[in-house]
Amino acid sequence: MVIRLVVLGLFCFFSAATTFADDCIDCHKKLNPSIVSDWQLSRHGKNGIDCGSCHGTLHKSATDSAQAQIPPPDTCNRCHPKRVAQFKKGKHALAWAAMNAMPIAHMQPMALIQGKKGCGGCHKIGLKSAQEIKELEKGGFRFGVASCDACHTRHTFSAAEARQPQACRICHEGLEYSQWDTYINSKHGTRYLLKQLKTLPAAYSAPTCQTCHMPGGDHEIRNAWGSTFLRMPMPDDKEWAGDRATILQAFGILDPDFKPTPMLEGTKALDIVRMSQEAWQKERDRMVKTCTQCHSGTFAKGELAKGDRMVRDTDRLMAEGIRTVAALYRDGILKQAEGYPYPFPNVLTFNEARTPIELKLSSMFFESRLYAIQGTFHNSPAYAYTKGWSLMRGELTEINALAAELRRGYRQKKQ
Repeated sequence: MVIRLVVLGLFCFFSAATTFADDCIDCHKKLNPSIVSDWQLSRHGKNGIDCGSCHGTLHKSATDSAQAQIPPPDTCNRCHPKRVAQFKKGKHALAWAAMNAMPIAHMQPMALIQGKKGCGGCHKIGLKSAQEIKELEKGGFRFGVASCDACHTRHTFSAAEARQPQACRICHEGLEYSQWDTYINSKHGTRYLLKQLKTLPAAYSAPTCQTCHMPGGDHEIRNAWGSTFLRMPMPDDKEWAGDRATILQAFGILDPDFKPTPMLEGTKALDIVRMSQEAWQKERDRMVKTCTQCHSGTFAKGELAKGDRMVRDTDRLMAEGIRTVAALYRDGILKQAEGYPYPFPNVLTFNEARTPIELKLSSMFFESRLYAIQGTFHNSPAYAYTKGWSLMRGELTEINALAAELRRGYRQKKQ
């Protein structure tokens, strides 16, 4: 008797769900036919994961569309707990918080941030609190809280699409996100494009972004250096340690006396800087393991070590530029930004810097420096040198010339 009741209950539940899904399909086929066709093509559609499974069942007519829930990652967690758990441990989960922590975020047009047409279009992948989601909904920005759909486009949520390097390109291209540029102009990227064109057979080895940074589909997505190529503790090389300390001062992490500032805790929370040798080594070991699927261990370690040396060499140039600009603050030639307590340039102002020399410094850090490093790690010679190291040297020359000009003007004013 109990079994009969359970079976009857399940039959009624699935019948009701089917009816509800049919109602959704009938309506949305007329209004948004591509949503329906995408869902029907998806594994969700083929396995009976209907509209209500993700959007709830409160929305039943054209007059109550606001009742349709926009699913956050916890909705995906019901069926994909392993991947969601990995995602929550990784750097992508911190993307929304990192964007809002930038000193220039509040200065941008709303469409670019909450409207997700600029910075927010990529950083939306980060986790948001219930309060943040509520505020976004209040401002009319309720879409884009799912995170997972940043790579698995709704409503197909295709794993095959998310495995293509082009899925990463949307966010990882240009300026401080130079990964696509340097990958696609490398031997790895070229071979993969040739595979996509079927010029090379499918069995040829040609790593994608996911091959190296998501081995086995791991959604944590980390690397040894992190996106800023800064880390703790300081190296044994005293010159390099001094250069890195200068860069951390320009980040606001160290004060003029090289002591940690309150921003250090925020940096730890956002995982912007690798804070221990163990954290760095863990990711380096994982990368070497991935590289040795195609290369010898000696070759892999040697190539990665070249990248480490490029970090050191670009830190040398970067620190010289920062010290040149910092001296202008110290001598009263440049004024500190209002509300910024340290007599140093703040490289986190990006292209919102107040003067040409500060703008050049920020560009040097987030563009040419990263092209040099990413180009080296991704084996893209043109980017490592032409758009990276060579451009960085030229920008440092410009910074020194601008500083000399500012000093001349300051002396003439004083006379």
